Amino acid sequence: MVEFRYRDDEVTEQPSVTLDAFLDQSNATAVRLEPDDDARKLIPFLDRLTLIEVAFPKFRDGRGYSSARILREAGYTGELRAQGDVLVDQIAFMRRCGFDSFAPEGSLNPEAVKRALSTYDQFYQKAADAAVPVWKLRHG
Repeated sequence: MVEFRYRDDEVTEQPSVTLDAFLDQSNATAVRLEPDDDARKLIPFLDRLTLIEVAFPKFRDGRGYSSARILREAGYTGELRAQGDVLVDQIAFMRRCGFDSFAPEGSLNPEAVKRALSTYDQFYQKAADAAVPVWKLRHG
């Protein structure tokens, strides 16, 4: 399931703390990663995190994709949220990297998002999601 949260939504959840603040305390369960943060620093703590929010200050900054994949491949199963300058044409790729919720700065057309997520049902590359690459389906 994909979840969307907009700035105006009232959400009751623990606020995310920065990576540095998280590393300096012991009780936070939600972290916000900025583009220049090293997601690998969270790996020892993945079992206690319920939310990792990855900032996308500009749509052209792709470092958050790498952070998402690192976290999913390390075994993170909690909510992984892309927040910021998220565009509808990025949603399917973000989903493949492991994001399961989105908090775009601007509102997105729900029908456009649905189309973006359902346009392709087979992929050539392996990713952080559970999709089996088409080459593996063909050749075992």
